[in-house]
Amino acid sequence: MPTRRNAVSLLMGCLALAGLSLPVSAQAPEKLKVVTTFSILGDLVRQVGGDRTEVATLVGPNGDAHVYSPSPADGRRLTEAKVVVTNGLKFEGWIDRLVKSSGTQAALVEAAKGLKPLKGEDEEHGHGHAHAGFDPHAWQSIANAKVYVGNIRDALIAADAAGKAAYEANADSYLKQLDALEQEVKGLVAQIPADRRRIITSHDAFRYFGDAYGIEFVSPQGVSTDAEASAKDVAKIIRQIKREAIKAVFVENVSDSRLMERVSKETGARIGQRVYSDALSDEKGPAGTYIDMMRHNIRAFSSALSS
Repeated sequence: MPTRRNAVSLLMGCLALAGLSLPVSAQAPEKLKVVTTFSILGDLVRQVGGDRTEVATLVGPNGDAHVYSPSPADGRRLTEAKVVVTNGLKFEGWIDRLVKSSGTQAALVEAAKGLKPLKGEDEEHGHGHAHAGFDPHAWQSIANAKVYVGNIRDALIAADAAGKAAYEANADSYLKQLDALEQEVKGLVAQIPADRRRIITSHDAFRYFGDAYGIEFVSPQGVSTDAEASAKDVAKIIRQIKREAIKAVFVENVSDSRLMERVSKETGARIGQRVYSDALSDEKGPAGTYIDMMRHNIRAFSSALSS
């Protein structure tokens, strides 16, 4: 029965062809895989990359990139990535080892490249890491964040030339949002009496913010970043607040409400809302994006200093 066999073969061939062609035609273009070191960079890359990128972030929301310990899964992410975006300025002390151990062939991009960094403190940084040379928290100035966006845009274009128009359009749109945010921040600072523009924080991460917008941030020396500050630590904070007549206190590591109340009662300083320096909140929090973070922080500072 050759005729029947031929007919069956032809039918199976047609089905095979149809089965192969449908998924191929329906398949979306492969997204550019980008790994970022921490949540703030992850948001900036998503804003510029849009639908063309698949972004993985090593240190997630509310995570501390200073003390992070990479996992084997992080190494695999780097191996699969086409682009790896870091902050630079020695912020991620662990990234060079991770890049080397992963053997990644990805393009390595420092988002802070080309901006003018502030000189770092000689003493140990808040989390027990000394940042030799320069302060790495450059994103706390919106003008610097615009530099980050430009570097990210250029890196994505270099890795995915077909997406050039999309990346440029996304970056231009986002830069306009950052322009508006910067005006908002400056407007709120202008409403704060000049003699009240002083804040104490437990983590010395706001120097770029202070330098850009005219608020003085004081970080107490010797305060630990353990979950709870000791009585000795709190006494140091209280003495400094009194000595320097500081009106607002944002001490992230004083988590016990009784200690917070003691600081406020003994100094008259207002305890501000929790602020975000090195990491975004989760999506449901007040700082789920870079713009949300900066807006939340300036409103928290303004509220504490103006009232």
